[in-house]
Amino acid sequence: MWLVLLAVVHVVALFAVWRLALHTETGQWLDTVALTGNQIGQDRIDEPVDRVLNAVSVVSLLAATAMIGFIALLRRRIALAVTATALIVGANVTTQLLKYGLARPDYGIDPERAAVGNSLPSGHACVAASVAVALVLVLPRKVRVLGAFLGAGYAAVNGVATLSAGWHRPSDAVAAFLVVGAWAAVGGLLLLLTQREQAQVEPADAHRGAALVLGVAGLVAIIVSAVALGWLDGQPTEPVRELTRRPLFVGYAGSAAGIVGTMGVVMALVLASVHRLVPRVNG
Repeated sequence: MWLVLLAVVHVVALFAVWRLALHTETGQWLDTVALTGNQIGQDRIDEPVDRVLNAVSVVSLLAATAMIGFIALLRRRIALAVTATALIVGANVTTQLLKYGLARPDYGIDPERAAVGNSLPSGHACVAASVAVALVLVLPRKVRVLGAFLGAGYAAVNGVATLSAGWHRPSDAVAAFLVVGAWAAVGGLLLLLTQREQAQVEPADAHRGAALVLGVAGLVAIIVSAVALGWLDGQPTEPVRELTRRPLFVGYAGSAAGIVGTMGVVMALVLASVHRLVPRVNG
């Protein structure tokens, strides 16, 4: 029931982000302010941002998926290998279907990108997050916490990088992380159904402290983002190009915090339940 609830929460949150970001003028305006604010100091981070984004490709996704499946097979966990692979494939296929299936109404707020249409969810952010979550599932418990922190950081950096490069609006990255979270919950259900009789859940294997740190840090970042965007929403909704540096920076920094916070919470939920989904196996 916990996993079912998690899946539903992720889907509801995804629906809320889609509704606000695409189908309200306020949401589109906030997204556009954040995307325009990426020009502040862009010349200083252009090169590292390009390196991060260029590392994500179809080839790298296939290689990462093969590596994750191989780790699970080395541990003699066939169901885990199948589930981790299905999580990556399912999340990325869902992202592409949503991106090309959802419509983005034109309210005249961002005429420069109107012809591009919908870009939610972000494919790059989904690739990074799905690989990170699948890796946490297949890693042995002794290195799982390290993998969770590195994976969450890697996915969060990719999500912010898509904003910094002007490739995606912040809601695109947030939506991608929610898609991955929903698939992680579905994958968890599959793992529960395929557990062997020798499965032994040990409370000592739970990573409560690390999950709490990730979750609290993520929630704090989300609150910071909500405060920043709330302040921005209280300002006069002028044409974005006429805004001064301050609201542009607040929109960009606040949205970046929301991206980082969302990934932190998603990974915290995975880390909090993985000891039950991938327990020890006697013999």
